Amino acid sequence: MNIPKLSFVEKAGYSMADAAANFVFMTMILFQLNFYTDVFGLTASAAAAVLLWPRLWDAVFDPIMGILADRTNTRWGKFRPWILWTAVPFSAMMILAYTTPKGWSLAALMGYAIVTNTLLMTLYSMNNMPYSALGGVMTSDLNERARLNSFRFIAVNIAQFIVGGFTLPLVAKFAEGHDRQYGWQMTMTIWAVVCLVLFLITFYTSRERIKPLAQAHSSPKADFKDLLKNGPWKVMALMTLVHFAILSFRGGALYNYYHQYVDKAAMFDFLEKLGLTGSALVAGEAKPGGILELLGYIVHGTRDHLADSNVADVFNSIGNMIGTLTMILVIMGSTSFAKRFGKKAVALTGFALSTVVAFAFFLLKPTDVNGMIALTIIGSMVYAPTVPLIWAIFADVADYSELVTGRRFTGMVFATIGFCLKAGLALGSASFLWVMELAFHYDTKLPATPDAVAGYRVTASIVVGIMFAICTGLLAIYKLNKRVTIEMADELANRRAQANHASSSATP
Repeated sequence: MNIPKLSFVEKAGYSMADAAANFVFMTMILFQLNFYTDVFGLTASAAAAVLLWPRLWDAVFDPIMGILADRTNTRWGKFRPWILWTAVPFSAMMILAYTTPKGWSLAALMGYAIVTNTLLMTLYSMNNMPYSALGGVMTSDLNERARLNSFRFIAVNIAQFIVGGFTLPLVAKFAEGHDRQYGWQMTMTIWAVVCLVLFLITFYTSRERIKPLAQAHSSPKADFKDLLKNGPWKVMALMTLVHFAILSFRGGALYNYYHQYVDKAAMFDFLEKLGLTGSALVAGEAKPGGILELLGYIVHGTRDHLADSNVADVFNSIGNMIGTLTMILVIMGSTSFAKRFGKKAVALTGFALSTVVAFAFFLLKPTDVNGMIALTIIGSMVYAPTVPLIWAIFADVADYSELVTGRRFTGMVFATIGFCLKAGLALGSASFLWVMELAFHYDTKLPATPDAVAGYRVTASIVVGIMFAICTGLLAIYKLNKRVTIEMADELANRRAQANHASSSATP
């Protein structure tokens, strides 16, 4: 059967919406926890509630969104129109969720944070769940799907490079003469405008091609009942829960690891070699010009007086950028890895090696900044191939459901996976705060106590390593290996060809 190839424009255009979503997603992973505790002013327990409940609601909403998407029928398709419908409200809510009302009580602030974060997460689901399902109906070719997801995650990592590398310096820059609350509001306004443009590009360049073999009507209950018979889905659902808990847990842990555990003088020395330091400024004196000054990337001062400097912000951002750039370069070769070894084998190896790298972080001393950068690079290299392949595996899970049941409910598959993703993010962020409070006596007003600093070190390494090991074990028992996916794709292609032939023969 001759399956048309996707054009470069369609692959690149499709990738833009996930890049846009990652301006929110990566801000949430890397900075949201600390935004609520350090900038918004919430206690650890209040921040845990704000992070937990909206994301759990979002997780519950994902299957509802999957049902709506599967039953949407427009001239643009089932999934594509949702990207257009949500573009403006999504971008507006990005700004509101990172705006801190002035003069409000703690209870009022907490209520505002819960409402805005809940609405942001709901709009994220309404946009990104149909978007994820869209990739599964643009082509049925396994290699084209892998290439499409490679484009997607190159774009995602470019967005992550921008968010991880420029958010904190821009916040600090806009905060000059104001405060960090204003800095966050202005930075997120810039990101929101970028996102709106990217969503529109995806809508106008993508097309839906795969249609179900039979348009039989079924209830959501029947769809979910059939999904429970899907063994690969069960494994990937649990794996997704743990995987995304890692991301949000590690994001909060590493932010504190760099800002509280790592020696500031050692970071200053590292940045000095990169030409990112400058002499201390006299009060009222204007900063020198230049793009790096404009972006907030110059640390002014001396290595002996860094307590109130932006040295941790800049070093953290440099580490994020190096790690993300490494991932972009490695992802470019992930398609060939998957074609040769199979998606399961590559993902399994990547998670196993990520386990080792996470444990290695525990061995680093506060002054081992070169070791931190080295492990960041190695960790990005071994983890990067798993990123596009995990999402391609979800499409295989949808194929398996069609093979077993004779019906394709891509939206339900991706919605339930989305449920596990969001639940994992919620539990990851909240559990970091719970572990820090219960085991290391964490107080958001006293973040640098010896117990808390020890906690940042343990959570950023040992706990993360354990969670990576759990993911490795789950992938080991996942049964859709290279041979099975090829056989499955061939069988489904034959079924579709026969169905199309029968339909053509029946037409007078």
